[in-house]
Amino acid sequence: MNITLKLYALDYSQAKTYLLTFAFIAGNLILPQITHLIPRGGLIFLPIYFFTLIGAYKYGWKVGLLTALFSPQINHALFGMPPAAVLPAIMIKSILLALAAGLAAHYFKRLSISVLLGVVLSYQILGTGIEWAMVGNFGTAIQDFRIGIPGMLLQVFGGYGVIRYLMPD
Repeated sequence: MNITLKLYALDYSQAKTYLLTFAFIAGNLILPQITHLIPRGGLIFLPIYFFTLIGAYKYGWKVGLLTALFSPQINHALFGMPPAAVLPAIMIKSILLALAAGLAAHYFKRLSISVLLGVVLSYQILGTGIEWAMVGNFGTAIQDFRIGIPGMLLQVFGGYGVIRYLMPD
């Protein structure tokens, strides 16, 4: 199902960019804390990416990029998660997600499950390749595809729901 709705491309000169970024970072701080109550919840549900996807898709890649850059670092500084060893890979995937979501929204100018699926698969596939090059271990790099499928589905269907029903303007 394709939904046409108002999508934005906010700029760094707009105060709204930073207010929304702050809100999405807060979401990326709260959701991981909730999912970490479940054993291996962070690895399964990939919560650090959820609000980056929403922010970038609805408000543009610049909001997404700020959210992608700061969410993992603030989470690490406050809670020690993600661990320092995986922080670079998570930041790269977050940045790829922000760019893919913002560009897809700009290009397609509509919301659909298939577009969000393409966004999630694109950042995960490219991010997995980069992570593999960084760590030199395919098993580690492919972890999101081994146990993070529920998180990818949450991004696609949950992201669709939030953008479609909670942020329709």
